[in-house]
Amino acid sequence: MIYLDHAATTGMEAEAVSAMLPFLSERYGNPSAVYQIAAKSRAAVAKARKQAASVIDADPSEIYFTSGGTESDNWAVTAAFEAAGGRGHIITTAVEHPAVLRVCEYLERERGARVTYLPVDRDGYVEPEAVFRAIRRDTVLVSVMAANNEVGTVEPVYRIASELRGRGILFHTDAVQAFGHIPLSVKDTGIDLLSASGHKFGGPKGTGILYIRRGVHIGSLLRGGAQERNRRAGTENVAGIVGLGAAAEIAKRHMEERGRYVRALRDRFAHRILAEIPFCHLNGAQKNGLPGTVNVTVDYVSAESALIMLDMKGICASGGSACSSGSLNPSHVLLAMGRSAEEAKSTIRFTLGYDNTEEDTDTAVEALSGIVRQLRAMSPKYEQRVSGDHRNG
Repeated sequence: MIYLDHAATTGMEAEAVSAMLPFLSERYGNPSAVYQIAAKSRAAVAKARKQAASVIDADPSEIYFTSGGTESDNWAVTAAFEAAGGRGHIITTAVEHPAVLRVCEYLERERGARVTYLPVDRDGYVEPEAVFRAIRRDTVLVSVMAANNEVGTVEPVYRIASELRGRGILFHTDAVQAFGHIPLSVKDTGIDLLSASGHKFGGPKGTGILYIRRGVHIGSLLRGGAQERNRRAGTENVAGIVGLGAAAEIAKRHMEERGRYVRALRDRFAHRILAEIPFCHLNGAQKNGLPGTVNVTVDYVSAESALIMLDMKGICASGGSACSSGSLNPSHVLLAMGRSAEEAKSTIRFTLGYDNTEEDTDTAVEALSGIVRQLRAMSPKYEQRVSGDHRNG
């Protein structure tokens, strides 16, 4: 198997698995209890909090553990709106993850929120000036993702957050794809809330964090016990938290070298696709993008068919966000970037990791090239295009 879908999930770091194992067996104490076995769990959670905080230059007291990026996004957006009295204006972008977009739509429909969904350019980039122009007297929250999960474009979150400081508007960023992969810092940046998910950087599924800047007063999403300093009720997932912390430490330690390697591998892979398969187009910012994302539109090819055929050859890729798999609708991200529905349905997302090799990508290019030839041989539109090019030539 050649796995080229790291944006959907990553394999767990071996060190993270090892760190978790004792808390799945003999160290099973509830960290909220008072006896010795509980103290070991409590100390492990505290260590993981430090490990996660160090990735984004936060204080450990600003890190709250959750069940993943979706919960963190839901908590941030909903609680920020409620902190403003359950009324006000929210600014976000048209290319956010559904975990943000669906919450905004719910707040509009059920809670009377007013939401502005900002457009993006052809690369999926939101202009900071567009954010600033959208601000109104009643704006209470701006939510812009750090990096797009489908096309990899890195958004100008520092510029936006710094402009909002001192204006009474909270700034949230969904950093699920960025955390542990590219440098991120909340220190002196104006970022108030930040979401991340453990399984995107070598940790276990079902784990995540929400960073809440000290001094930001928002309520809980889950109500019950006093866990997570009265901000997130429920017995802590100690083993999962320990695994997330270990993976965060590894990601920080190797971020620069892994990022450099994956980016070089991605550039080589993308170059071969464009050079060897005609009528292909890359989507997303190439210079200011995530290291491993190759989002490519292959004209006159059904992405769904191509992905099935790639899978039959042992190559794992996707047609967009894993959270939208099974949907018949074209990617909302690509549509917002000005692509047609037909182009969106001809788009494949490859996301590379540090465990991939040049041999992996060479095999994938060769397999994709053969699949494209097969599928285009059955496409009347492709035949018309080729015939037209011959006549014009």
